Amino acid sequence: MSLVKKSLVGLVLSGLGLSAGTAIAAPDNLSTLKQMKVATTDLNIPVIPQDGKNAAAIRENLKKVKLPDGFKIELYAVVPDARHMAVAPSTNMLFVGTRKTTVWAVTDRNSDGLADEVKSFAPSLKFSNPNAVCWTKDGFLLVVEHNRVLNFPAAEFFYEGPDVAVIEVVAKGKLIPTEEESFNHGARTCRVGPDGMLYITLGQPYNVQPKEKIDLYNRVGIGGIIRMNAFDGSKREVFAMGARNPVGQDFNPKDGTLWWTDNQVDGLGDDIPPGELNRSTKTGEHFGFPYWNGKFKVAGSAAAKDLKDMKEPAGAIFPQVEFPAHQAQLGMAFYTGKKFPAKYQGGIFVASHGSWNRTKPSGAEIQFVPLNADGTAGKMEVFASGFLDPETGLYRGRPVDVAVMKDGSMLVSDDYAGAIYRISYQQ
Repeated sequence: MSLVKKSLVGLVLSGLGLSAGTAIAAPDNLSTLKQMKVATTDLNIPVIPQDGKNAAAIRENLKKVKLPDGFKIELYAVVPDARHMAVAPSTNMLFVGTRKTTVWAVTDRNSDGLADEVKSFAPSLKFSNPNAVCWTKDGFLLVVEHNRVLNFPAAEFFYEGPDVAVIEVVAKGKLIPTEEESFNHGARTCRVGPDGMLYITLGQPYNVQPKEKIDLYNRVGIGGIIRMNAFDGSKREVFAMGARNPVGQDFNPKDGTLWWTDNQVDGLGDDIPPGELNRSTKTGEHFGFPYWNGKFKVAGSAAAKDLKDMKEPAGAIFPQVEFPAHQAQLGMAFYTGKKFPAKYQGGIFVASHGSWNRTKPSGAEIQFVPLNADGTAGKMEVFASGFLDPETGLYRGRPVDVAVMKDGSMLVSDDYAGAIYRISYQQ
């Protein structure tokens, strides 16, 4: 750990400036908290009820979820708008991003495998689409918003009060050019790689970007994955390009390669193009978009007529897995636990959010992709289904992310039901 980080942690651990405040964010609270000064005065943070009619209804819906023999699913926590998750390294808690203005702190205080408390994290700050949460190796929580990156030292130990220590990694408006901001594809995801760098997905804001945007997006990393120093934003570079809306990402612990999902083009029919699961093996690889989406040629299609004369990107890399069209595969994670049967160990679980634009809805399930001996992907199979009612076509839930717990169980977030589920295996 660098001297700067050690000094910052020392200040946090000594409690300097860490008082609490109201949940009303003031315009200058970020600058105040960066100096470890008091921003607010009310210590109380409201908690989300974990019982009652809503929780009972969610538990009833979970009875309809189908899993392989030996597995069970249960309600872990009621978490409104739950999106991507970051399991804390040292305590029985996790942090959960949303596409709104809240990051949730979810705590299992009595270690019984179910959350006891859900409350907002750092409510004296005003977040904007804080979808992405992830950890450094030494316990710093990264929160990546639509157009800002923040870093919170020892967040799992100092989340009780509204005021928290914070490092501004990338200032507001500096992650992407402000003129490229859009409500479309603006939710980020993040991971800290084996190299200690922060990796961030940047979806491009169009169905298919116009030709005059392609070079700019490749330079900036929009429609790709960038990486940077997780503490000061330095050494920024484009790691992967040629994507449409990259979402979930995780590193294979065996070989260090980065795998990530990418959502496909809309408006070309029920069954094309496919969703993607990609594998990055080095910096600067191009994954084909907007020329290719999977092995479907987008350039010149009805969705991108202005790209009919586009040249195919040299050395474009095709997906490891092509998913059924429009299922919206989002979060993914390698299963690093030991509790699931051997066939799942080292494989990839993927959360399919479910379609919004198919004649017959599809997806809303957890999928599993095994890995072959050479590190490539095997055939995808459905692991958990039943979040989509086959008779009515209505969603009971829409999975967003998956995360492996220290005990070998797996969590699933659901932004539609506003919940997190726990899947465990009993021999």
